[in-house]
Amino acid sequence: MSQNIILNHQEIEHKIRRIAFQIYETFVDEQEIVLAGIASNGFIFAKKLATELERISPIKVTLCEVFINKQNPNTPITTSLSKEVYNNKGVVLVDDVLSSGTTLIYGVKHFLEVPLKKLKTAVLVDRNHKKYPVKADFKGLSLSTSLLEHVQVVFKENEDYAYLS
Repeated sequence: MSQNIILNHQEIEHKIRRIAFQIYETFVDEQEIVLAGIASNGFIFAKKLATELERISPIKVTLCEVFINKQNPNTPITTSLSKEVYNNKGVVLVDDVLSSGTTLIYGVKHFLEVPLKKLKTAVLVDRNHKKYPVKADFKGLSLSTSLLEHVQVVFKENEDYAYLS
């Protein structure tokens, strides 16, 4: 299969900066927020967003890794933080690609079991093939693809890119 680069490193950096500003604008009154990244690429993306958010704003960012069994999302979801840590805080659930919405909707469901001030979602690429009524509040790129095409995001030191295969 051929690879078509849809985002190069510089474009991803630009998207991260723009999404970080959007998150800051949304949570401007908060002193602390939680960026909950879905393992593994979503968490890497969340770390990059956290770095940029801390650079441009006074908001304290707490990172949380979210573990979801993508083959069986009904199995219990675990996080690297206890629920008490994100209780009554603003949370942004982060993933690299929003395809069918399955992972994101089950992740949202997990966080709705705890009282939160606000819950938003962020993705680098939104494929527009939703099977569930979930949307990304913050997205880097919206891309209509065929169901046979796959979007992959590769995070490497100074060589991030996303491609369509």
